[in-house]
Amino acid sequence: MSSAPHSSFPGSPELSDLDLSKIARLVYEHSGIRLHAGKRALVTARLQKRVRHYGFASFREYVRHVQADPSGEELTALLDAIATNHTSMFREPQHFDLLRREVLPPIVARRGPISAWSAACSTGEEPYSLAMTLADVVGDDALARARVLASDLSTKALRIARDGVYKADRVAALTHESRSRYFEQGTGAHRGLVRAAPGLRRMVEFRQENLLDLAPIDAPFDFIFCRNVMIYFDQPAQQRVIDALDRRLAPGGFLFISHAESLSAVSHGLTWIASAVYRKVPR
Repeated sequence: MSSAPHSSFPGSPELSDLDLSKIARLVYEHSGIRLHAGKRALVTARLQKRVRHYGFASFREYVRHVQADPSGEELTALLDAIATNHTSMFREPQHFDLLRREVLPPIVARRGPISAWSAACSTGEEPYSLAMTLADVVGDDALARARVLASDLSTKALRIARDGVYKADRVAALTHESRSRYFEQGTGAHRGLVRAAPGLRRMVEFRQENLLDLAPIDAPFDFIFCRNVMIYFDQPAQQRVIDALDRRLAPGGFLFISHAESLSAVSHGLTWIASAVYRKVPR
């Protein structure tokens, strides 16, 4: 079987039940995302480009190629294609209001380093929103004191996030002061685009990570944003993620999940603080 790309393609292949089952198993084992039969159209639409890329006549050939690829690169491409990366600046603004008003002031007052984690950061709007909030609250020494780790499974999303380049309408809702301070306006061929300012980009470290396979860390986080992720997981995967997040959260630290999510199906030792916000009890 050849894995070299071809320009011709015999037509649009059908996704059989068996092929969908195999793809769903691969996706679940490596990302925790559960694909059911109702996702057939989504899977077909998102993977047809990969099938065409290799000139395969069927999804079965493509699945075999993914399974036989020793580098794992095509598995990564498959997961990139399936992952949903919808986000925006200051999405669910109540969380950022709470962060400014209640969470950050006592953390800033202790005058030590401040660490945050944007888990499943997608194309970067969330970690840059966190960095802007930190810069506003901490002040001039934010770059020296505060860091934001931003991670995602999707390498495609991370490339966009690292570049920090967006269409201007993505930041249109920000105040004029914030746009001027935190974003550079594109000119010439880049007119209509903005880029996160150098100081903002330096506050954020991007890293590919799988929430189901997290390595231990030495310095836990003061607060973690892990939003609009667990809605794609079943209960066992949700439990694994919450356990991993708990291990990475500092005593007294805060966990922010989406308002569309709940921790009611998993066991945890976190205390409910506000809608979709939990705290790890200090010991």
